[in-house]
Amino acid sequence: MNWSFDLSANSTSPLALLLHADIVVQIVMGGLLVASVWTWAIIIGSAGRLAQARKATAKFESDFWKADDIDAFYKREADSDLPVAKVFAAGVTEWRRSTAGGIVDRDGVRERLATAMGSAVAAETDKLADRLNILATVGSVAPFVGLFGTVWGIMTTFTAIAAQQNTSLVTVGPGIAEALFATAIGLFAAIPAVIAYNRFSHRVNQIEARLNRFADGFHSTLSRQLEAKR
Repeated sequence: MNWSFDLSANSTSPLALLLHADIVVQIVMGGLLVASVWTWAIIIGSAGRLAQARKATAKFESDFWKADDIDAFYKREADSDLPVAKVFAAGVTEWRRSTAGGIVDRDGVRERLATAMGSAVAAETDKLADRLNILATVGSVAPFVGLFGTVWGIMTTFTAIAAQQNTSLVTVGPGIAEALFATAIGLFAAIPAVIAYNRFSHRVNQIEARLNRFADGFHSTLSRQLEAKR
């Protein structure tokens, strides 16, 4: 089998368009291709991380509400890196600090518990949403970067036409094709980034809501224990 690629100046293959484009357009195309690869790396990594976090959170909650001894459960899960485990640990830690003394301010304990677990929820949500801002940036900027490459390429083509005084399609076609290819690469980078950003943002919001529900439930459990203290 003969594997050959037409890389001549009149070829419309993607590689030929990249190789024969103006240096500025080449830089634009190269940057957009790097952004596309980076975007897909973030998409693959975030998809696995969020799916694992959602599944592990459901299992953690199920195990927690079945546990009879909170202290024993804490010893078993204290070193877990799960977001819900961090929220749980923040609640237990604040509970122990606030109830260690002889006199317990019940309202103060409740407020500190809510603050500690709320801060943990916010911190873990920020970790889950890490690098999603890159997807948003690529999704919003890449089309305009590609458009800049297109405009620059067309300007260069018209300059060449004026210099050669030749307006035939053979002369004009390759330059315009190279210019438009920059916009195509920009869209190729932007579309998956926008879709992934919207999807992952929704998943992060779901996990955040679940963490808040767990924090509220755990807060209620500790409040009942607080009422039992004399």
